[in-house]
Amino acid sequence: MSGQSTHHDSRPAEPAADGDGGFPPGPDGRPVIGNTLQFTGDPHAFYDELASYGDVVGYSVARQRMTTVLHPDLVQQVLVTDSEKYGKWTLSDFGTEFAPDGLLLTEGEQWRTQRTQAQPAFQLDRVRGYGEAMAGYAAELVDDLDDGETVAANERFSELTLRILADSLFDLDIDRSEDGAAITRAARALNERADPDGLSTFVPQWVPTPSNRRFTGAMDEFEAVVDRLIDERRAAADADEHDDLLAILMQAGDDGDGMSDKELRDTMLTFLFAGHDTTSLALTYTTYLLAEHPDVADRLREEVDEAVDGETPGAFEVFGLELLDRVCTESMRLYPPAYVIFREAREDVELGGYEIPANTKLTLPQFRIHRDERWYDAPDEFRPDRWTEEFEASLPEYAYFPFGGGPRHCIGMRFAMLELKLVLATLVEHCRFEYVDDEPPQPRMAASYLPEEDVRLRVTKR
Repeated sequence: MSGQSTHHDSRPAEPAADGDGGFPPGPDGRPVIGNTLQFTGDPHAFYDELASYGDVVGYSVARQRMTTVLHPDLVQQVLVTDSEKYGKWTLSDFGTEFAPDGLLLTEGEQWRTQRTQAQPAFQLDRVRGYGEAMAGYAAELVDDLDDGETVAANERFSELTLRILADSLFDLDIDRSEDGAAITRAARALNERADPDGLSTFVPQWVPTPSNRRFTGAMDEFEAVVDRLIDERRAAADADEHDDLLAILMQAGDDGDGMSDKELRDTMLTFLFAGHDTTSLALTYTTYLLAEHPDVADRLREEVDEAVDGETPGAFEVFGLELLDRVCTESMRLYPPAYVIFREAREDVELGGYEIPANTKLTLPQFRIHRDERWYDAPDEFRPDRWTEEFEASLPEYAYFPFGGGPRHCIGMRFAMLELKLVLATLVEHCRFEYVDDEPPQPRMAASYLPEEDVRLRVTKR
């Protein structure tokens, strides 16, 4: 592994010097608004400043007490060791509602019940069964691409992953329909609403600003689509013949102990948004990185060609491809689609020698920890070959956590990884890509880590 050290400083984060550090230090803020303007002015620069204060940093945004955690050992403490001491927090804390009764945001017994009900849809054998549809849609995308065409990768992959998700999990055909358009509009509105680059994120949803009106209208349309899809499934004569996530969740309620209508709708909303938006971003950034590193793309193409011998890649083939795995891992290190995890202290807790009062909001930023030079040599460089067994053994466990961790790790992780690998394998088998812009994509912190501008790639068909 050229130029890559396998010896890292994996010592635990240093506690406060006196062992009783009070609230952690951080940048000075202004009266009442705290650090809100610093954060909204340039979120990436603000996180750079936070890192200068240590591994546990205190500040305030929009009158909320905040703490950012920047050491893998402390991330593990929050997500795993002391997970029961921390709950979720979201935009609802700033006056925005999105699927509050869905699996992503529920807590306690309600969350445990929902997780148990949804888990069968994501077991390994069932996920592998989705592979044929994933590969088929990827092949259709390749057929639709013209030699020499320049495409906005983020838009094309958003359409693709929405088709795959709707078919695989809900047995729905929403391609080029108003249903698909409604979901896409809602995703854009949610990302706009969650974008901290401006103060609108912290204005309660009931205030009739243009951004709030767009968000409310898109969410109402989105919810209406999902409600109608649920009603149509219940009324369908062949409802019992379906074997998708919606069927599993509806069947779980046959004995009267299943999800309420609102829980069912909010869980579908969650999967439809999060499941397609994050994977489309992973595809966008990975394809961009391969376009910028044609040597890696050529090696990956050789690996895929040898494995599939001209056939359509399948689930068993792609899970055995070592370079493909490393490419995906390195891409999500550099550009984690779900770029930060949010938690809230349910009680007074100790973290890294500091006192974190109850109700403090915590952020665990993958995008920052994944590029920390303490764990990664040349952290901003795309180096798939760094991911050897020796290197992984040298990493603290939570120096890399694109799917979160602990009891609330992403339930769709297997599904997302199979989809990412199958689509990439199909693309590199048939296409080469060239990035046509001068500057690399600039991610922004919205509901997901989406690029500021379209990621434009020129296609060369093989």
